Amino acid sequence: MRLRGPLCGLLLVSVLGACATPQTSRLLADGGHLPQQAEVAGVPFYPQQRYYCGPAALAMVMTWSGDPVTPDALVPEVYTPSRQGTLRNDMVAAARRRGRLAVQVSDVRSLLAEITAGNPVVVFQNLALDWFPQWHYAVAYGYDLHKREIVLHSGTDARRVTDLYAFERTWERGDYWGLVVLPPERLPATADERSVLDAAAGLERTAHHREAANAYLAILSRWRDSFPAWMGLGNTLYAQKDFSGAARAFREATRRQPKAPAAWNNLAYALAAEGQHDEAQRAAEEAVRLAPESTHIYRDTLQDISGVSP
Repeated sequence: MRLRGPLCGLLLVSVLGACATPQTSRLLADGGHLPQQAEVAGVPFYPQQRYYCGPAALAMVMTWSGDPVTPDALVPEVYTPSRQGTLRNDMVAAARRRGRLAVQVSDVRSLLAEITAGNPVVVFQNLALDWFPQWHYAVAYGYDLHKREIVLHSGTDARRVTDLYAFERTWERGDYWGLVVLPPERLPATADERSVLDAAAGLERTAHHREAANAYLAILSRWRDSFPAWMGLGNTLYAQKDFSGAARAFREATRRQPKAPAAWNNLAYALAAEGQHDEAQRAAEEAVRLAPESTHIYRDTLQDISGVSP
């Protein structure tokens, strides 16, 4: 990506040398409960063309995840000519449009834990200074704590071995932004429930209903009582016209939160689509009872259900 003006090499060295690396220092002090070294096998490498480090980095992890794509194919989706580079949100959006679970990683310990789990991570760096940035995307796929090194696909280097302290300085200036891109049925090792729910919802918004359903099932395998995941699963199954599966998911949602009118409302629609009109009407009535302040919303459902009753 574009370097914003000339850069004095001596100034760069002196300033970077003075920067703190608190996360790396803590990690190396306590070991972080991580193996001394790890490396993800089979991560493809695409050398970066001018300003195209974003498409190159995304193509590497997309292809590794099982969706072969070239940097050139991604340029129209993620490259912004006026900025001569790629915005981070566009990287996330492109991965989700292609049916991948895209989840952020934001600290050194989590970054290395993902690599340990077998997941490469796109990292966003500033290779220069805060006031004179040189933004860059690379793919982290290996590390060695004993040698204090991290291994990157970066620029035109298929295996750039970088000092871990120096890497943290450049990553910190990129706001510690990292991205794991996975098949939807596979969750990042370090992700919390909220972040993977957001990623699954992103698949829903791009009409990848089958992939979103797989993501919600994966979430439920880790967080069985996740009300949003049961609701999301029901919605995505309903969108695929699996009304029986949707009804089961919405029933599970009502068991987790029996006072949630939205769950009863959605259950009513799924039951009606299955042809279970009496049960659908009872579910719609329960939604109305639970939300008197929003009666008009749920009463519309009740009227719809009553209108299709035999």
